[in-house]
Amino acid sequence: MTARTASHTVPVSRFGRRPSPFMILRRVHLRLLARWYDRHLQRLDLAEIDEHLLRDLGLTPQDVRRECMKSFWQA
Repeated sequence: MTARTASHTVPVSRFGRRPSPFMILRRVHLRLLARWYDRHLQRLDLAEIDEHLLRDLGLTPQDVRRECMKSFWQA
């Protein structure tokens, strides 16, 4: 019997080469930074919502305060 091995495919860039580990890390870091910045902007927007709109969303001012106190890296 012969053992079959799973073929591993590596994504190839448009130039026909495998992406370097540096490029992969850079892409991951950029996505992470974008997520953190987006979270920061969402919390700034949340802090500006009026109390009657918060009630419509089912949130209390304490919920908003607690969420806005978090650092940008905290989910």
